[in-house]
Amino acid sequence: HGAQAMLAEEFQPVVRLPAAPPSSSPRSVWRLVVIMGCVGSSSARHAVEEGRRRLSVGMVQVDPWASLSGSRPEQDRGLLTSLSAETVISMLNAQACSGRKFSVGSNTDTGTTSFANKLMSEMGDSFNAEAHGLGFTCRKGLKPESPNQDSWMVLKVDKGVDKGFSMYGVFDGHGESGHDVSNFVKESLPKLIIRDSRFKRGLSELPSVLVDSFRIQQSLICQCDQKKKLDAKLAGTTASLAVHSHGENTLTIAHVADSTVVLGRYKDSDRQELEAVKLTRDHKPNLKEERLRIEKAGGVVVFDGYANHRVYARGQRHPGLNMSRCLGDLRGHQECGMICEPEIRQHKVSPCDHVLLLCTDGVWEFLEPEEAVHLVSSVGPGNAMLASEKLAKEAWDRWMKAEGGLVVDDITVLLVFLQEDTPGAAETAVPVTAVTTYRGPPGSVAS
Repeated sequence: HGAQAMLAEEFQPVVRLPAAPPSSSPRSVWRLVVIMGCVGSSSARHAVEEGRRRLSVGMVQVDPWASLSGSRPEQDRGLLTSLSAETVISMLNAQACSGRKFSVGSNTDTGTTSFANKLMSEMGDSFNAEAHGLGFTCRKGLKPESPNQDSWMVLKVDKGVDKGFSMYGVFDGHGESGHDVSNFVKESLPKLIIRDSRFKRGLSELPSVLVDSFRIQQSLICQCDQKKKLDAKLAGTTASLAVHSHGENTLTIAHVADSTVVLGRYKDSDRQELEAVKLTRDHKPNLKEERLRIEKAGGVVVFDGYANHRVYARGQRHPGLNMSRCLGDLRGHQECGMICEPEIRQHKVSPCDHVLLLCTDGVWEFLEPEEAVHLVSSVGPGNAMLASEKLAKEAWDRWMKAEGGLVVDDITVLLVFLQEDTPGAAETAVPVTAVTTYRGPPGSVAS
């Protein structure tokens, strides 16, 4: 009956629901609305495919729309060439960045096996992830029409830039080519950040560096779309990125959309009781200031009758996104008031800060931050990879139970136990041109 009331309020101009729904399930009510909605009505126009009600995009559609303007062609043409010619490790070496450094992250993976771990690759100096308190896994969901669209990255430098830094990022793609957009951002955003001369100046400059890098990233996506290297008109990605400045022991977090970053910390120095603190807020269309911006720009925000408020161009069926900020989604940015500007937060790491979680919404849809923090902490810093796998499996099981095995979103867990995230001595160096590709924990090389 609660779902019936929400639907009646949202779609009152279109359909009058009976006094009692045909079933207590919101799914049955939604089917009734779709069937009864008049052709061309608001409800029919904004209908959400049943298997996508909890996903970022409410409907998969192909729209060969003309290329968009908005990039900086002259500046971006040379920048694209430069970024594609270098790895993040070679860029650091060119800056005479001394000390041990390594990079690990996901690779584009066209596999269709559900819950398979996404291909990943590493380069730079050899490393033991768990010695640094690192755990990561990226699992394909149950979405037959698309590959795993999540991407993620880790970059660690022990010395050279403000006594070293760690960079962590997760990117949740959506739309038909969302996996291409998320992979492009995963590859290029860290490079944009470290090539900015202000990055070496410390914490005071870092927020501006991150904001500008996100904006340039969006411009590069637009340029790639125009050059037909990407199709980003109706595809995009979330982005949550954290920089841990080792010298100041401070986290600087930039994010757009809803790949939430959570800090697990002890409430006091006795380290007995844990709590979870969200370091980001989800950029949802129904937030007051987000909705005002969207509507002022000509977009509309519609509750889909199930789980999400979604953004549409007025009188249109696109983009149907359940977020108000993102990278990519060029039509949404041009027509609906969506933006790529990240929110920035800085946090001084204290001895009570235990674990940092960066996860896509495949984790957060059915898990509360408190639950996730306690689950990974029960495994402990010495088994960070196992902790990430356990959290991913718990998220998968909850999706299967809640959705009856019909759909599961892609699931990415990137965690770091903060008291273990300290500079370490270099081990065996690997040439920067050598890239090791594997699926699963480091050492399990893919064929």
